Amino acid sequence: MTPLLIAQIVLTLFVFFMLLNSAAVMVYVERKVAALLQQRLGPYLVGPKGVLQPLADVVKLMFKEELRPRAADPLLFALAPIISATAAFAAFAVVPFGAETTLFGLLKEPLRLQVADVNVAILVIFAIGSMGVYGIVLAGWSSNSKYSLLGGLRSSAQMISYELSYGTAIASVLLIANSMSLTDIVNRQAGAWFGIIPRWFLFLQPVGFFIFMTAGIAETNRAPFDFPEAEQELVAGYHTEYSSMSFAMFFLAEYINMVTVSAVATDLFLGGWHGPLIPESFGWLWFLVKVAALLFFYVWMRWTLPRYRYDQLMAFGWKVLLPLSVVNLLATAAGVLYFGA
Repeated sequence: MTPLLIAQIVLTLFVFFMLLNSAAVMVYVERKVAALLQQRLGPYLVGPKGVLQPLADVVKLMFKEELRPRAADPLLFALAPIISATAAFAAFAVVPFGAETTLFGLLKEPLRLQVADVNVAILVIFAIGSMGVYGIVLAGWSSNSKYSLLGGLRSSAQMISYELSYGTAIASVLLIANSMSLTDIVNRQAGAWFGIIPRWFLFLQPVGFFIFMTAGIAETNRAPFDFPEAEQELVAGYHTEYSSMSFAMFFLAEYINMVTVSAVATDLFLGGWHGPLIPESFGWLWFLVKVAALLFFYVWMRWTLPRYRYDQLMAFGWKVLLPLSVVNLLATAAGVLYFGA
């Protein structure tokens, strides 16, 4: 094997490992941020400042008994969390998180900091990300529980409602960048206007960014759009009958999807790894900072906004977000035709 191929394999394993651990980190961060917003301490007993609490949770889940309702479909019941977790990992594969590097001269050819370099990365993310809902729907149906079934149905309806706005917001960026490659889109945002203002598409597409993040929160079933779970109404929604590591896999998928949405938003609207003060070879640090800021926003929204009613969720998606995204797309197309790409 060539050194470049070995480096690519190591990078793939590293990304998988970091995504796996991002769920544990986000569990800790979510608890601590929630405690901060509610003037509590949060976890503090297990390890220094409670940092080992996620590890304790994993150990607890590993030793819990795997339960399954007697009337559940055994195959689909077991397959549902696997589908959700697999789709979550696969969607991140085409997300670039840094500039090309030779690893300080160790490689003769530059290595792209992404698992797979695809020139239609947006389509890949859109397609694979949409597959995750199948795991939720199958979990709801195969559990043979009315609460799980309602949660699965809500998730599918929610996905259909917000996927259109999600895609239309992305299309507005594609019109400006004139490419479906995330690497090309990030490179189009390099530099600054007047030497001060970053050339981020956020400043050209503020409405598109708002639509993308709102639809992204709904796509990942996070508050205030967490209707597939809706504890006050559906016990725990689609994963009511799940326990042990099957239960954990759904939460693993949810947090990885949050990371993926934040990473894609960073590449589309926030300039990716481009930033001041540090050389481009260390641009992945800027990427991590931007993703962390968006993930903090995710957690902040959960513990700040109350859950909407289900009819309000559907009305907002079809009557507000979708028309707004279409108008934004038409305005963007007119701007590109008038001012040039």
